[in-house]
Amino acid sequence: MKRPIKGLELEEFSEAMQSLGQPAYRAKQVFKWLYEKRKDRFEEMTDLPEALRKVLDEEFFITRHEAVKTTGSKDTTQKFLFELQDGQSIESVLIPASPALYGEPADRRTLCVSTQVGCAYGCKFCASGLDGWKRNLDAGEIVEQILAAERLSGEKINNLVFMGMGEPLANFDNVIKAIRIINAPWGIGIGARRITVSTSGLVPQIRMLADEPLQIRLAISLHGATDEVRNLIMPINKKYPVQELLDACEYFASRKKQKITFEYILISEINDGLDQAEALVRHARALHTKINLIPYNDVEGLQWKRPSITRQDAFLRVLEKQGIQATIRREKGHDIDAACGQLRLQNLKHKDLQST
Repeated sequence: MKRPIKGLELEEFSEAMQSLGQPAYRAKQVFKWLYEKRKDRFEEMTDLPEALRKVLDEEFFITRHEAVKTTGSKDTTQKFLFELQDGQSIESVLIPASPALYGEPADRRTLCVSTQVGCAYGCKFCASGLDGWKRNLDAGEIVEQILAAERLSGEKINNLVFMGMGEPLANFDNVIKAIRIINAPWGIGIGARRITVSTSGLVPQIRMLADEPLQIRLAISLHGATDEVRNLIMPINKKYPVQELLDACEYFASRKKQKITFEYILISEINDGLDQAEALVRHARALHTKINLIPYNDVEGLQWKRPSITRQDAFLRVLEKQGIQATIRREKGHDIDAACGQLRLQNLKHKDLQST
């Protein structure tokens, strides 16, 4: 059975080359073609012997995502719907950075990648899990999202957030392996501090991530500052309530020596009250976290609504008055349904209509 070469680390591939009777340096040659020259066919790797190219084609395959649909936003956000080899689909979103969002120069390009087909965690406001969980992505399928987005956009990706479809820490091994490939100088070469992994709150895996040597960043999809509110919209909170989650965050911060980010989607009349803002201040102060406020992107079929600008600003003011580092993300892809899973759901509905 053929193996996905983009899901292999250099050491693994070197061992595979040796098992095929090839010198280990051939692995570096192949990876240079894959990641530096961006070739997707072994026959194009012209400094390899023809016989070896044939063997590689028999033993391995090169994952390549094709875009089923690409949408562009007025703020230059781009969203890609990729079809996988088994017919499943995933989404990636290319986000233009701005000082208000990341505190970084405006020429930064951030890609939001998926880690699973669908999601099993059932956050009540999210489109990703509406069709259920199908499977984990392998490391190569995660890595290829970056290469495909660069190929389609002509942009160099230099920031990466694992905030797309799925719960990254529920696919822990594949995500960590993909990050090693993405970070490595023989791979894509994105610095670890420019890679952020988001989680809805899987406490044991947060602790595992803290023990990983790479200095990757952590974002918590908090979306509720108390158990009462979080239980209403995030089922994971019933297993790992807020205080357990905060304890795991404290452990992570002690190991990584860097600020965690709380992602907080503002949902009208659900979690946008000033009492939630005040509770969020207490958590952020205790952990020295940053906060990204994200006005809700409306999703067809879900009841939740985006708060008014007035309510958004009132929430933000509570944080700022208490000295909390907080930003509010304005209109990043709202006009192209950039919330996780929306484009995939539209495509699934279209396929269902075609089959009836």
